[in-house]
Amino acid sequence: MSTVAGRYPKEFKEDVIRVARDRGPGETLEQIAHDFGVHPVTLSKWLKQADIEDGIKPGVTKDQAIELREARRRIRRLEQENEVLRRAAAYLSQAHLPRRLYPLVRDLAASGIPAEVSLQVLGLARSPYYRWLAAPVTDSELREAYLANAIFDAHHDDPEFGYWFLFDEVTDAGHAVSERTVWRICSDNGWWSVFGKKKRRTKGKAGVPAHDDLVRRDFTAAGPNQLWLTDLTEHRTGEGKLYVCAIKDVWSNRIVGYSISDRMESKIAVDALNNAVARRGVEGLSVAGCRLHSDRGSQFRSRKLQQALWRHHLVGSMGQVGSAGDNAAMESFFALLQQNVLNRRRWETREELRIAIVTWIERTYHRRRRQERLGRLTPAEFELIMTKAADQAA
Repeated sequence: MSTVAGRYPKEFKEDVIRVARDRGPGETLEQIAHDFGVHPVTLSKWLKQADIEDGIKPGVTKDQAIELREARRRIRRLEQENEVLRRAAAYLSQAHLPRRLYPLVRDLAASGIPAEVSLQVLGLARSPYYRWLAAPVTDSELREAYLANAIFDAHHDDPEFGYWFLFDEVTDAGHAVSERTVWRICSDNGWWSVFGKKKRRTKGKAGVPAHDDLVRRDFTAAGPNQLWLTDLTEHRTGEGKLYVCAIKDVWSNRIVGYSISDRMESKIAVDALNNAVARRGVEGLSVAGCRLHSDRGSQFRSRKLQQALWRHHLVGSMGQVGSAGDNAAMESFFALLQQNVLNRRRWETREELRIAIVTWIERTYHRRRRQERLGRLTPAEFELIMTKAADQAA
């Protein structure tokens, strides 16, 4: 069991709590903690907090703690806004100073009030201020800053206005400017009409892959976090479908992350990836440079997943359309899940199926099911032995 400090994924914690609460007679918390690879004390803390959250025991819930932090943050924000208004009134009352508020924003930032707060309170645009802060302001830049403020005010008053209407507004206000300049300022700041052209929906063919096939059916890896495979499956219950997205490390065949949801959206793939990265982080292992191989499903081509890959320094890989062999190693895991859990009986609720899935993955598949490719070891045993061997060799 790893002793490296870290943070377990939320979904993993909730699944462990479900299994612990649903434990049968004679089944101890220590056994469940061992099966899921967490410390018994940690599991006890999770159960205690869950009881508080559910109102079973007295205490401060996470939502209450969040509300308290939010209240403190709002109070702090109001104090900062009041200070900005007080300083601005004093600043503008000095007749010998030019009516330029950017120096005031800079001085307030130096005293601890974020520039974003001052800019919002004073009704100033953000981009012109930072351009002024980065370099001496020329007369033309100053005129453009005032123009940007005027455009921002017109856009704020009427968000449905496009740049051509904003051009009319600022010229009527006395600004001598071309329509092209107004378009450029709007483009730089993203000030567009809230009414846009509706996107046309298309049907049919699979989308263009977000990544090349970097695996080519070579499902081998010399060490952990070099090649991960991922896919989705679904199963019906009496309440509707339940979807499972899992990520497998081909080095040990261990399911390093998974997410279970009643919706088949890009979020389920992103959550599975974040859970895998978090759990490997708990174990003190780096995931940078790891390849994540999938099919061309929309969940894996989504922008949110591509951003998550970039954020965690992972590399994407995708197989061909309609070629099951391009992700066969992941399909084999879902076949086992289908035989051992999904098709064993009829599942009335999503909750009972979820508990069965996570229990089978963490207790049976990881710690009891021996695999020929791993030398008749379980994934958990294989990783433990190989990690110790690597540490001794180092």
